[in-house]
Amino acid sequence: MIYIFDIDGTLTPSRNPINPVFKTFFQHFVKNNRVWLVTGSDKDKTIEQLGIDIWSSVERAYQCAGNQLYMNGGELIREHKFELPTEYENLLDKFLIQSHFGIRTGNHIEKRLGLTNFSIVGRNCNQKQRDEYYKWDTEFQERKDMVECLNRMYPNIEAAIGGQISIDIYAKGKNKSQILDDIHRWDNNYEFFGDHLQPGGNDYPVLERAELENKTEGNSYHSVTCWEDTFEILKSKV
Repeated sequence: MIYIFDIDGTLTPSRNPINPVFKTFFQHFVKNNRVWLVTGSDKDKTIEQLGIDIWSSVERAYQCAGNQLYMNGGELIREHKFELPTEYENLLDKFLIQSHFGIRTGNHIEKRLGLTNFSIVGRNCNQKQRDEYYKWDTEFQERKDMVECLNRMYPNIEAAIGGQISIDIYAKGKNKSQILDDIHRWDNNYEFFGDHLQPGGNDYPVLERAELENKTEGNSYHSVTCWEDTFEILKSKV
């Protein structure tokens, strides 16, 4: 069995370090189980949240929605690059101008290897501003509307809700479901944990593709709302 984890909102509070008690538990879990990570964040952000000890101990770390794969304690195995078209980026700038949310902190369009991350409030926000945007977006569904608009206008590029404040944008099919290429090659069974398994979320492509390919049998998908949910599920497995 392979245990596959999103990070933000699944193993850690969004964009924050892992809880110390859970970290001690998870370190032991990683030593005794096959663990894969799959996140929209890059390597440095993941290490900042989980620590180098956990990151280098997992069997596989899929960064930037699977567009970078690290194995063997930190060896880069493969990567897929992606350049956002100018007209697409111009549309993001238009969203930024038109949004009714009143706070802007900078770093609104963050280009990572294989994906672009877009945030109205900006990735330079503090935790209070992050929470304010998340609460506002939960009521007004701004990110959902932006994702639907972008996917309708650009069918060869995917956008999906990620974390508390942003959307992830990547080439069609270059989402988290890329992990299934490696799993299906050897017919491994797995349990997947994510906090955005709903349609439009950046974890959803894993479940969607598995269903389309009739690969759900023997596998589990845990839709969690926070790291505490994940902790409770894992405690029942040791």
